[in-house]
Formats: sequence, C-alpha cells, structure tokens
Amino acid sequence: MTNEILMPALSPTMEEGTLLKWHVGIGDKVASGDIIAEIETDKATMEFESIEDGTITDILIAEGTQGVKVNEVLAILSIEEELNIDAKNVSKSLGESARSKEIEKAPDTKFIEKRVVSLNKEERIKISPLAKKIANLEKIDYMGIKGSGPNGRIIKNDIMKFVELEKSSNLEPSHDSSEQIKDFTKAKTISDSTGTGTKAIFSDRKFTIEPITKMRKIIAERLTISKQTIPHFYLRRTINLDKLLIIRAEINDVLKTREVKLTLNDFIIKASAKALQDNPKCNSIWAEQEILRLKPSDIAIAVALDEGLITPVIKDAESKSLKEISHEMKELALRAKEKKLLPHEYVGGSFAISNLGMMGIENFDAVINPPQASILAVGACIKKPNVNNNNEITVVNCMSVTLSVDHRVIDGATGAKFLDSIAQYLEKPVSLLL
Repeated sequence: MTNEILMPALSPTMEEGTLLKWHVGIGDKVASGDIIAEIETDKATMEFESIEDGTITDILIAEGTQGVKVNEVLAILSIEEELNIDAKNVSKSLGESARSKEIEKAPDTKFIEKRVVSLNKEERIKISPLAKKIANLEKIDYMGIKGSGPNGRIIKNDIMKFVELEKSSNLEPSHDSSEQIKDFTKAKTISDSTGTGTKAIFSDRKFTIEPITKMRKIIAERLTISKQTIPHFYLRRTINLDKLLIIRAEINDVLKTREVKLTLNDFIIKASAKALQDNPKCNSIWAEQEILRLKPSDIAIAVALDEGLITPVIKDAESKSLKEISHEMKELALRAKEKKLLPHEYVGGSFAISNLGMMGIENFDAVINPPQASILAVGACIKKPNVNNNNEITVVNCMSVTLSVDHRVIDGATGAKFLDSIAQYLEKPVSLLL
C-alpha cells in the first residue's frame, strides 16, 4: 500500500513552510525515524523524519519550494504490508488510519482525543522516535494519546498538540480575531490598482520591495491582536544596581577559570522567577473562560533575530542557579539565531523579559505576547545622581524597568507588589544566592 507524506505543522503558529532540502530521492528505502527532508517554519529550520518504513515512489514538491501549506502532499511512500497480522487487527488499523486522516485534514482541530489504553504483553504503543524523545523531555505519558499517523502511530505533531493543550488553550489567535484583522486590513488598504494606494503615493521616489517573511507575518498578527484585545497597563520603577554590580564582579572573578560569565540579564531572570513564586497571582495565563495559575516559573526571554524576534523559555527558573540560567540562556540564544530551536523550547511561559539596555535604550514599553500576562521591559544601567537618607547627593547605578500587565489577569496593586519583589531581589542580590 502507499501513504502520503504530508507537510507537517512543526510549530504552533505554522500554516505554511519552505521545503529547503530533500535527503532522499525516488526509489530510496527509508526506515521509521530516518531524516528525509529539511523544512523552514516561521520560527526555525527543522529536520523532518519518516514515521514509517517503506520506499519513496514519488516526490511532488521540489527543493526550495516556498509557501507549502500544512498537510499538502510532499511525497508518496510505498509500504510493504505485514503478513502476520490477523484480520481483526487489520480492520482495527484501517479504521484508526481513516479516522487519523480526518483529524489531520480538519483545519480547526482544537484538542487531542485521548483514549483508554489497556496494555498486555502482546500490545505495543506505536510512536516515532522523535515523538518519543519530545514526550520524554516534556514528561508526557504518551500511552494516553491517540496517534494520527499510519496505523495509529503517535507522531511528533500529536505530541506537540498535546503540549500546547496542556500549556494553554489560547496559544493561537482565534478565528474571529484573525478575520477581524483581515477585514481591518482590507478596509484600510486602498487598492494599488486605483493609483491611490501606498505604492502610488511614493511612485516618484526610489524604493525597493522586501517581501514579508513568515516570522514577520506571525509577529504582526499576534502583536496586533495583543494591542487590540489585551487591556495593557504599565508600571515603572527605577532600581539601584550598585550592590548587584559588585557581587556580579566578584562572582565572575571566581568563575573566570571555568569560562563562565554572568550577565545582568541572568540576575533579572532569577529575580523574576523568585518574584513569581512570591506573587503566584502574577504567574498566570488568561485562557478566555478561566485563568491558569502556573506552579513553576517559566520565563520567556526575547532574542533578536534578523527576521524579527523569538522568545525561548527557561523552565523552572526558580529552582536553577545563576550559573545554570546563564549556561541555558546562552545555549538557547545561540540555537535561536541558528534557527534550531524546537517548538517546546519557545512556547509557553506566563512572563517575559525584553532587554534593550545593551543597546543604550534607557526605558521603553513592551507589548505583551499572548497568552502571557505580563512582560518586563529592561533599560540600560546608567549612572544617576541620587539623594540618600542623609540628604547627600551621590552617584548610583540605576536601571529603569517597565512592567506591561494584562489587566484581565493582574490588578494594579498585585502588579505593583510583583514589580517591587523583582526590585528587592535585584537591590539585595545576596537573596538570589540563597
């Protein structure tokens, strides 16, 4: 029999992708788990593995093809049918395969159907190697997930959908919101064919046209929805970093032989993680009909790329040392710039940090990235005059921060206490070492 190899949804926001490279050709035999292609999503370049043994009999999409829609047929795989399966199991497999194809083709699937599994010595869970690896990383009991691959095999897409369902019910922009944006854009944009469009206005000026990338489209859509649907309010604070800079210098002096160097951002991440534990109402997600209160402090960090930005997430940051946070952040940032992050590494978190201080920006207001409930905008550390308790003017190292807050989840006083907790940890940095 033959199976269609479909364009997978390799990230939560992926609607189409670019088939960068084939690792197989027509007539090649492949085994489950073999890498058969490289696909560029809106966030990263990822390897795509086969989920079945068989032979490639046809390739329908050429290398370098852009705008390939999710679930579009990429190639045809011929599979040798197993001869030692009884009729009952064949019927069951065909039924599950038909249902799985219906699930794959349904555009508005919002959930993953779970099944009751009764295992015995003869029964085995069918799961692809990559799906199993991700499930183990996310600590998911995949025995309860219904596979949508051939013969009910659990594939990576099944695991990622389950991860998204567990983390939030509101990761994707709603259909209504997307339609509103389309209608708004249509209403506001005058057709260029009339001669009065945007291009016509600048027709007497020299310009080049740069196509909008998939990542830029996603950023535009999500942040437009954020500003239109999330009631932002802003809390500002100036933090004295004199003690922190002294302790950071001492720690880095000790760690320099180990090639470890803590950044100011590492301290901010740790302080935010502990502050979320002190203020659990701020460690929350707006999920339309309910509020999710997270237990761990999972913190997203904005990383600038040439195409836009991405927010890898440091999970369980409250339980990690500054050294561990520093190492993990450097690894995630490097892989983000190489477009090698996996979806579970940049999805989630209830809180985010955007630091433009290294670029000389003193203060700014950041836009909340849904479904997160707040984001901390961090400015540069600069020297400023300060009046101390003895009414003496001294020079101190100060950092301006702005907390953007979703008022649906966090009230003003609650947000103020949260920001004060962050400031206290940074102004008394010894507490971050305990």
